[in-house]
Amino acid sequence: MSWTRRSRAALAVCVLLLAGSAACGTDDARQGGASPAPVGKLLEGRDQEGRPLREVGQEDAPGVGIEVQPDAAGGWDVRLTLRNFRFSPADAPARAVKGRGVVRLYVDGRPVARLRAPAHRLDARLVPRGTHRVTARLHADDGTVWAVDGKPVESTADVTASDPGPGMSPDAASRRKARTQGADGGRRGSPDRVQGAS
Repeated sequence: MSWTRRSRAALAVCVLLLAGSAACGTDDARQGGASPAPVGKLLEGRDQEGRPLREVGQEDAPGVGIEVQPDAAGGWDVRLTLRNFRFSPADAPARAVKGRGVVRLYVDGRPVARLRAPAHRLDARLVPRGTHRVTARLHADDGTVWAVDGKPVESTADVTASDPGPGMSPDAASRRKARTQGADGGRRGSPDRVQGAS
């Protein structure tokens, strides 16, 4: 008989704990705010790093433009232009919030930086001699990639680095060329267009 009472008591405690934890809700609900609604739609597709794409509508989609220019020290200055997007603080919760997140910077598809500001300096060793693609891609705080029409929201600049020639100073050689474009080969640099938009 005592075994049955203990089992029922344990079951009652479990039910109370489960009901209590469900009633507690999220931090937002406990602080009097509404629970955040899901943002966008998670797609089956992923980027080249395997991160899921988070589809948002064209009309309120975030956008990014990238400009890459050589600097006097032999590196590259990266400047971003953003639309409908703001950087999250480093301690932001890992959830998708409309128009917020970080920008991941890639050189030739290889991740090189995670940005929380619109300016960044790329070290010369990351962009050796030759032509390279520097891409800025928008990510939500939960690690998903913002997407429109099934394609990541990103902008790419083609840059060409050269070695100093005979009689050329290193500063003169650093005046390499940079051209901003989207993956479709069209000229970019304005966040008014996102990759894949027509």
